[in-house]
Amino acid sequence: MKVAGFTFIRNAIQNDYSIVEAITSILPICDEFVVAHGNSSDETLHLIEQIGSPKIKIIQTIWDDTAREGGKVFALETDKAFKAISKDVDWAFYIQGDECVHEKYLENIKNEMQNSLNDPNIEGLLFNYKHFYGSYDFFAHSRRWYRREVRIIRNLPGMHSYRDAQGFRFNNRKIKVKHIAAYIYHYGWVKPPKGLNNKVRNFNQFYTTDDQWIADTYPEFAEFDYQNADQLFNFEESHPLVMQNRITKSNWKFNFDPTQTQKKLPFRRKLLAWFEEKTGIRLFEYKNYQIIN
Repeated sequence: MKVAGFTFIRNAIQNDYSIVEAITSILPICDEFVVAHGNSSDETLHLIEQIGSPKIKIIQTIWDDTAREGGKVFALETDKAFKAISKDVDWAFYIQGDECVHEKYLENIKNEMQNSLNDPNIEGLLFNYKHFYGSYDFFAHSRRWYRREVRIIRNLPGMHSYRDAQGFRFNNRKIKVKHIAAYIYHYGWVKPPKGLNNKVRNFNQFYTTDDQWIADTYPEFAEFDYQNADQLFNFEESHPLVMQNRITKSNWKFNFDPTQTQKKLPFRRKLLAWFEEKTGIRLFEYKNYQIIN
């Protein structure tokens, strides 16, 4: 079995993406790793090169800055990285620049790939998600955020990134996946208030061509409003080892009161959240995949 990791990145330093941690978190179970490096205006390329692994292959890309509607450019860059992996790769492990995998899951993930290798009915592996929010000490739940997503896919012609790199399709249909007992840790919302506001400003420029709307909605020097989560929970486990240095260097206080999010939810969302907590079922959930039992 041969496994390739792949990702895309641009301006990781400017936007404070933990791309090095993302790559190195899954590198131990990858035979090769393709990084599609976009036309950065900072030292992102040097940052990737400093990882120093012979497994890593960097391809240089130019982002199509006109492909802004709906985040299309993210899917285009994902596909560039996917197409650059070796033809003899069996499984491709996709990870984004603000994601990370805890080392405790690596052996299980590798076993799931091995066990599914000869079952052509399984075209991908579906991961659970834990969205950290505001601080490394809290993770959030929200019906507006995905709780599961496909991160491992077969290396098949016709496999491609979908919409804004949310997931994958095979010949334009939903792929058939196995849900596995492993988590992706998402750290994109762990920033100081000003940093989060800048992130949202930068992020939205790839979803709309209305620059005035971005300027009006996210003023340049404003602080982020931490009302986006439905519920916040204390995180009492360990973070991935590759994240420890970044966590140690974090220098802001997250003073948001977690109890306030639940109080301000509309009744319908409170009811749906209660039902999900009791049953594990998320009613009306959008699924960009077909789970194979």
